[in-house]
Amino acid sequence: MALLLLLVVLVVTVIRVIAAVGPPTREQLREQAGLAGKQTLYIGVKDDQPGVSQQLENGAFEGFDIEIAYMIAEDLGFDAPRVRFLAIESEDRARRQARDVDGSYVTVDLVVASYSITKQRQEQGVVFSAPYLETEQSVLTLASYEGTVTSLRDLADKRVCTLGTSTAESGLEQRVPRAYGRNRISGCIQELHDGDVDAVISDAAILAGFVGPRPPGELPPKNKLERVKKLRHWDIGDDRAERYGVNAGPNPALRDLVNLSLQESAEGPDGARWRVAFDRYLRSEQQYNNPQQVAVDRQPQPEPEDRVEVRQWPWERFALPYPHRSPPAWSSGVARARVRRSSGC
Repeated sequence: MALLLLLVVLVVTVIRVIAAVGPPTREQLREQAGLAGKQTLYIGVKDDQPGVSQQLENGAFEGFDIEIAYMIAEDLGFDAPRVRFLAIESEDRARRQARDVDGSYVTVDLVVASYSITKQRQEQGVVFSAPYLETEQSVLTLASYEGTVTSLRDLADKRVCTLGTSTAESGLEQRVPRAYGRNRISGCIQELHDGDVDAVISDAAILAGFVGPRPPGELPPKNKLERVKKLRHWDIGDDRAERYGVNAGPNPALRDLVNLSLQESAEGPDGARWRVAFDRYLRSEQQYNNPQQVAVDRQPQPEPEDRVEVRQWPWERFALPYPHRSPPAWSSGVARARVRRSSGC
């Protein structure tokens, strides 16, 4: 009897030691991230980038970023009705300040808003997740533009609009003196249609959605462009990758949960979720944007510093690469988008 009691004490002690020094469980991370008992997950997203993130006239949001946000939210324990999207401007992404419908500012839990990971932003305190999409910078002009655009040098004397506080704006004035930034890419595109600017420069994934027609049967966007003309997408030979990440704020546990979701999507049985979102919203645009590539058609692999280990049971010292769980029941990005669109407001 004494031996049995000793063994029980020993097992309990070992479990406690492992729990103290080993990787955390998913639930422990959720508690550390402040998600336990939380009813709604607030996510800052763009509202004027077709194909990436756009608000529809019924108030719902759709796009690749929206599907990635839903994927992460699901892994964090929030189904679609418990996710609330709020529009966020480029200059507010670092502070995670989005606007509510009444105009008030709200600090969101996550920012999934075509936000490029840069060293400068990281030095300024932005905590990025692992990358979830890779694209590059490119240029839009009217299809009737008489010149050619193969590099920024071809725009040296042109009027060019871009997103303010974006990577495209950084250093642009030295190469294109007449360039300026706006806080909304849709404002640049409207000026292009109106003939107020000669070109728009931004990420190819952002610009691509303005080139082709809207898919038949889709609800119209909330913010509509006027006097729309045919556009042309130019490849300017920029070899610098724009890699989008999630701003998860200062809580390391929340960042780890986001990274775990992306890690499982890239390497685990749930990888179809990223592929379905990419095919529906970005691959479908490629035919209208050739020869400019819209985005790389493979989810970026997480860097070593972005990898996360969790254990499934208290006695595990190390975790499996991803938890053993069944693949999602849905198989159609169209069906999933329709279900979620009704609650994605």
